[in-house]
Amino acid sequence: MLARLSIRDIVLIERLDIEFSRGLAVLTGETGAGKSILLDAFALALGGRGDAGLVRHGAEQGQVTAVFDIPKTHPASKILGDNGLDDTGEMILRRVQLADGRTRAFINDQTISVQTLKAVGTALVEIHGQHDERALVDASTHRRLLDAFAGLEKEVTALEALWDARRAAHSALGAHRAAMERAAREADYLRHAADELKKLMPKDGEETMLAERRAAMMQGEKIAADLREAQDAVSGNRSPVAALSAAVRRLERRAGSAPTLVEPAVRAIDAAINALEEADQHLAAALAAADFDPAQLERTEERLFALRAASRKYSTPVDGLAALASKYAADVALIDAGAEQLKVLEAATEEADKRYNSAAANLSIARKKSAEKLGRAVNAELAPLKLERAKFSAHIDSDCAAAGPQGFDRVEFWVQTNPGTRPGPLMKVASGGELSRFLLALKVVLSDRGSAPTLVFDEIDTGVGGAVADAIGARLARLAAKVQVMAVTHAPQVAARADQHLLISKAALDKGKRVATRVNSLAADHRREEIARMLAGAEITAEARAAAERLLKGAAA
Repeated sequence: MLARLSIRDIVLIERLDIEFSRGLAVLTGETGAGKSILLDAFALALGGRGDAGLVRHGAEQGQVTAVFDIPKTHPASKILGDNGLDDTGEMILRRVQLADGRTRAFINDQTISVQTLKAVGTALVEIHGQHDERALVDASTHRRLLDAFAGLEKEVTALEALWDARRAAHSALGAHRAAMERAAREADYLRHAADELKKLMPKDGEETMLAERRAAMMQGEKIAADLREAQDAVSGNRSPVAALSAAVRRLERRAGSAPTLVEPAVRAIDAAINALEEADQHLAAALAAADFDPAQLERTEERLFALRAASRKYSTPVDGLAALASKYAADVALIDAGAEQLKVLEAATEEADKRYNSAAANLSIARKKSAEKLGRAVNAELAPLKLERAKFSAHIDSDCAAAGPQGFDRVEFWVQTNPGTRPGPLMKVASGGELSRFLLALKVVLSDRGSAPTLVFDEIDTGVGGAVADAIGARLARLAAKVQVMAVTHAPQVAARADQHLLISKAALDKGKRVATRVNSLAADHRREEIARMLAGAEITAEARAAAERLLKGAAA
């Protein structure tokens, strides 16, 4: 329910904070006091169209905040979750209207799109007037309302699951048939390609591995000659090791006679011989590492060239050949085994169709029975609303060719305003005043089923009075026992039945230089005075006060 409405700098409203309670709240006041402004501001907070003209003259921006107290199971909470918004239990909708025409939207102080705000607002509040029957315009809403009245929500949810299963079965069958047709058209090519790629047996990453191995072997071939030449210089026929060793032996024989001259040279030559022997070992190891089988290089190159040739032939990267081979093999298998799989999918699709059609037919029967009950219930409410010659019905048009997630029924509310006239869609046949009363009767019958938790009725009692106005008030009070109801009214019979009476008025400010809209919650005496004004007009008489007292007592009885 709506718990609080705060408005800042909207048209004639400078600062307004209104606390709401459960039950029926009525808003009364003289024409031009600001009732429409209040509803426009409320609609803005619910995601309605913004307008720079809503900002109070001289202000840079206006702001409207609506605070709702709803259970976490309410559909509005799901909308928050689907949009990644936090749900704290208390839902705060805020809309900022800038003087340049731009608007900003927030829920629980989190920035959101206007579309999200509108979706949440629609789930929380329905605003109805003679020219704004949002809940009755869309025929899909009529189907939902009928299902809510009949308690068929579980059946509809089950049917939606069957529809999804049916659609998935048809999709799988269609895809399989298309694949079979494609494979059949290319059968010879597919078999040849599948056989060729099967023999080739490409592997992911094989090209890179072969290219690296080939480069290593080719590099080894180039450097091996240089290694052998170096080894020959170190330890071959051209090696200086033999000559150095002979020189060392000769010097060692002279060492006894001139040690200080010989020994340093002997040590240096020994070191050189050792270094050459170590170099020989390294060269031998390098030659061993660089050694390869030329036949292996040839095999590596042949494999690499074969893979690259296949890549060019099939216009596919080498690393994609393995996947292509699998696809071609699957296509060939589909040709060979597709007929059996086709039978399986056709049987599954036929079963899915059968289950959906059976459930949709049962749901259609239940809807038609419930449509009769809904018609009787709504028609029972029409006579006191001065629509005793009118007739309401829930018209159902069933078309299997137009099947969908919720079945193949198109539900639309029809009315016949007078005997002998042709019944037709409610929005086309009923006049403004009749439409409002039909709406009220329907809402009373539906009560808390298929309804937003807060309903706003904008002057639906216009043009009626006496017993009809009293009947409207009685039905608004009955409706308010199940959902929160707000009504803008000029009918004292309606105002007398309110649980909360709000008086909207204009107050002069700055010595009459400007005015501002005010809202006051009326206590008992003031409430009687306001109802007397609604009865008598500008001059409130004792008779009007007495009549107002009788209305209040009658409503409380």
